[in-house]
Amino acid sequence: MPTATLMTFGGYLLFMVLIGLWAYRRTNSLSDYVLGGRTLGAGVTALSAAASDMSGWILMGLPGALYASGIIEGWIALGLVVGAYLNWKFIAGRLRLYTEIADNSITLPDYFENRFHDNSKVLRISSAIVILLFYTFYTASGMVAGATLFESSFQMDYQQALFIGAAVIVGYTFLGGFLAVSWTDFFQAILMVTALVVAPITIVIEYNGLTPLLNQIEAVKPPALEWTTGLTLIGFLSLQAWGLGYFGQPHILARFMAAEGVHTIRSARRIAMSWMIISLLGAMFIGLAGIAYFSNDPNAVATLTENPERIFIVMNKALFNPWLAGFLLAAILAAVMSTIDSQLLVSSSSLTEDFYKSLLRPEASEKELVWVSRFGVIAIALIAVYIAMDPESRVLELVSYAWAGFGAAFGPLIILSLFWQKMTRWGALAGMVTGALTVLIWKQLSAEQHGLAIFDLYEMLPGFLLATVAIFVGSKLTSLDQTTFNQFDWFRSQFKKMVS
Repeated sequence: MPTATLMTFGGYLLFMVLIGLWAYRRTNSLSDYVLGGRTLGAGVTALSAAASDMSGWILMGLPGALYASGIIEGWIALGLVVGAYLNWKFIAGRLRLYTEIADNSITLPDYFENRFHDNSKVLRISSAIVILLFYTFYTASGMVAGATLFESSFQMDYQQALFIGAAVIVGYTFLGGFLAVSWTDFFQAILMVTALVVAPITIVIEYNGLTPLLNQIEAVKPPALEWTTGLTLIGFLSLQAWGLGYFGQPHILARFMAAEGVHTIRSARRIAMSWMIISLLGAMFIGLAGIAYFSNDPNAVATLTENPERIFIVMNKALFNPWLAGFLLAAILAAVMSTIDSQLLVSSSSLTEDFYKSLLRPEASEKELVWVSRFGVIAIALIAVYIAMDPESRVLELVSYAWAGFGAAFGPLIILSLFWQKMTRWGALAGMVTGALTVLIWKQLSAEQHGLAIFDLYEMLPGFLLATVAIFVGSKLTSLDQTTFNQFDWFRSQFKKMVS
């Protein structure tokens, strides 16, 4: 590893830790630690949400999928763009307002309990369990991506790389909480999109234009440029179903809850969607370009055959001088860190607010709760590291499981809680449990084993649909609390005033 690359990379890591120290001095209460005191402006709201959304998947999972299977994997981008836009357009502003009206809720379980006036705490505890269950897989996916980066870039042992990467991320999240996470994500998003613009432009320049590059891809692997060859209806629906996941991701929804106000959402939406579209196109281009670029390099082909998710790392080494290479390697780590830190924070916040404070020590001071949340970050990180210790784990597989779990368990619940006045707490619980269980069970089924092609469908779609049905059925069969009904009227009237 050239000294210049190492210095650039190390400088980036130091900068992240300094942000953590800066945020540490501004964190005095649990609300500060969990939501940054609801002070995020449009730019930080947008880019921190975008960065925490895409994670290592956009620089490793997606390019790797396109390198291995061709542009057919790009259909997933369409589903993601549509889902993200609808989430910003219809959910962000409403959730920001309703969480404030519902007793200033600072976590999703907090919101569910206050939105439905659930004194039994069953909604809070159930949703907190879902968060902790699926975030262990989600955080582990980020740990795998980070370890793969360190292993490939610095010729480290995988296990050693895993612990070093985890230590840096846990460090600034432990110190600075939500402010540190949001501001590091803001800079990480800028770094990521820069990498996803610079690399494709450099490749096109090397090939003296886009046409020669596309011609070589077609010569090396003709099916790679076919949008529909081999695409089944179930495959297409599965790829589009990824977009449904946005409505239930706690680490993304937390950014909406932390925005300065409903008025910041429109500007944030424009920034976030522009970032997302540019980044997705860049990631797809890198995956496809790698097919041509490394076609005459047996060593690179062998490395990428073993693990195609290393395509951007391998390409980075081949394309750029050591200083720029270090900068772009930091972009990959940024992608990984920007999601892990958010997931650790949401998980530890849930442990603190929904278990420790709610069930064990209601009288706990703000200072005590902040420190419990900090040590929760460490505990959850250790569990995720344990899961990630298998070097054969694939980022895309782990992400798809957790993404479906949250999308199905919380997605229909979030949407209907903001749009349907007659939803009851038992309907909410039925939807949450049905969505989570459907994903867990469906994941274990396969078309090959049971002889039914339907089991190849991404578990998000059946989970989301069945959860929606369960919410309607559960709500129709149970009575609605009058206070809940009236609170929705107040929310609706306030929202209309703010957007009129």
